[in-house]
Order: sequence, then structure tokens, then C-alpha cells
Amino acid sequence: MTHPNPAVARSATLAEIAREAGVSAPTVSKVLNGRADVAPATRSRVEELLRHHGYRRRRAEASRSPLIDLVFHELESAWAMEVIRGVENVARDEGLSVVLSESAGRLTPGRTWADQVAARRPHGVVLVLSGLDESQRALLTSRSIPFVVMDPAGDPGDDVPSVGATNWQGGLAATRHLVDLGHQRIGVISGPSRMMCSRARLDGYRAALETAGLPVDPSLLRTGDFHHDAGYRCGLELLKLPDRPTAVFAGNDLQALGLYEAARELGLRVPEDLSIVGFDDLPVARWVGPPLTTVRQPLTEMAEAAARLVLDLGRVERPTTATRVELATSLVVRSSTGAPSA
Repeated sequence: MTHPNPAVARSATLAEIAREAGVSAPTVSKVLNGRADVAPATRSRVEELLRHHGYRRRRAEASRSPLIDLVFHELESAWAMEVIRGVENVARDEGLSVVLSESAGRLTPGRTWADQVAARRPHGVVLVLSGLDESQRALLTSRSIPFVVMDPAGDPGDDVPSVGATNWQGGLAATRHLVDLGHQRIGVISGPSRMMCSRARLDGYRAALETAGLPVDPSLLRTGDFHHDAGYRCGLELLKLPDRPTAVFAGNDLQALGLYEAARELGLRVPEDLSIVGFDDLPVARWVGPPLTTVRQPLTEMAEAAARLVLDLGRVERPTTATRVELATSLVVRSSTGAPSA
């Protein structure tokens, strides 16, 4: 919330904020610098006044550490390694280091994380499949620490810079490829419905079927979590149906690998008995047997774009508009797809 009188917002000083909060100016400075030796109630009162007055640290005050903070909601797959590589590429070129953290599956980091970032004062923060709540955003903004969301889980809002990929187009291309091969019963294992990218891929799947005049059969839809085990579990369910699908869009490469395992267990051959398409084009997609047809999501390039964007934001005083970047996906046809058996 900004002060209703812009002139007051512009003229508010640390001394005035300290007086209004009933504390000393050094205490306000400690809050700004993320110091731990401030009582929680005092910290909350000072931060509320900082937000109320729209206070932002002047660039001269905001001496930064040579760091980029990279935050994952989960840090446990080859997908994350591609993202780390991209941010590290940019950090290395800029003479910076990368600090990794994980929010243990939550889509918003904990409050202690925000305090730690404020204390570190990095050049910027890149959040992957995560977001910030209002107080965290206000905290980073008051410290002039820019942030960018990569592959946002939900709509990040018009005022949050973000970098993503053309997920809807990718889901459309994956499913259209299977339709063009002659498949009519095409299953899907989508990702979590709370994630915008998985909803967009599923919408692309639906659009491809509807455009081809094929029904969207609810019995062929499964919801996974983008991990191998979900691909295996949902794959078994689909492949044990009395009228099983002849092809499946697996939503991402890890679920596709789980689906490979389910097919092997049931004695089905890929692609002779079952065609499979993934999404991401992780390095492993080229080495599995048979090599996986998948939608290439330029993860490393997306991460590089997010890191460059957050550094660019730190070099300007007040960006006028939030930046949204979408990088193109592309279908990579390999050996896991073919025409349905007669």
C-alpha cells in the first residue's frame, strides 16, 4: 500500500518512519538490512510503515552482494539441473555466484527465507515455479532487490516480471503429431492442476483433439505430479483399461519414463503397441530406448533469460512495466511414436 499523499511518500525519511514507529533510526536501518536482532513485533510495525510510505532504498544505499538467489519449489530432478545451468551461465559471465534454495514443495517460500535474502542483498532473485506473497514482495521491493518468476505456477500478476514457454502450443503440437499418425484414442497424463504450465499443456491437448473432430474422453485423462512414479502409476491405469489408448501424451519427460516402465511391465512395445510423447526434452530423452519423441522446452535458455532480466531490472531505477517473456517450444520427433497397429 502506498501513502495516499504522493508528496508525503516522496519525503518520508528513515527518521520520520522511526518516529512514527516509536523506535530509533538505527532500529529501522536494522530492519532494512535484514538484521535478526529486532523483536518480531517491532519488525512487523516498521515494515508496515515502510510499505505504507512506499519507501525504497536509494541505489547508493543498496550495496549488493555478488549473488543471484535461485529458488526452486522442488530441487530433485534433471529438470532443475537444466535451469541451474542456465542461471550459472549468466552469473559466471557477470562475475556473480548462485545461491540455491528450495521451498520444500510450497509455491511460496517461507518468511525466514525472505529475511535471509534481505540480509544477503543479492543482485536479484529468480524464483522457479514459485511466487511471493504480498509481504515478501514488499520486503524485497523496499530493499531494491529485483525478482523474476520463471515458469510461474499460477498467474504471477501484471506487475511481476516472468519468463515462460509456449506450453499450450507445445501440448497442441504433441497431440496433433499423434493425431496425424492416425491415433484416435490418445490418453494424457497431465501435471498438477495448480500449475499454470500443466493446465496450458492439457488445454493444448484438448484443442488438438477437438480440431481433429475427436472426442475428449474423460476416461483417458489422468493427473500426475510431473514425477516418474506418477507416470508409472497413471500409465498402468490407462494401459489396463478394456479399451486402452494407443498413444499417450505424458505431460513431461519424467512421466514419460514412468510410462515406459508401465508399458514394459505389461508387455507392450513402444512404439509398435503404444506411442509416447513427453515434454521438456531433457538430455535423458535422447538416450532411453527407444529415444523419446518430446516437446522441447528451452529450459537452459529460459533460465538464462530470467537471470539476465533480473540483472537488467537491477540496473534501472523504476521499471515502468513488468516484462513477460515467452520462449517457443518445438516438437522433436524420435522413435517412441509411430502409426497405431492394425
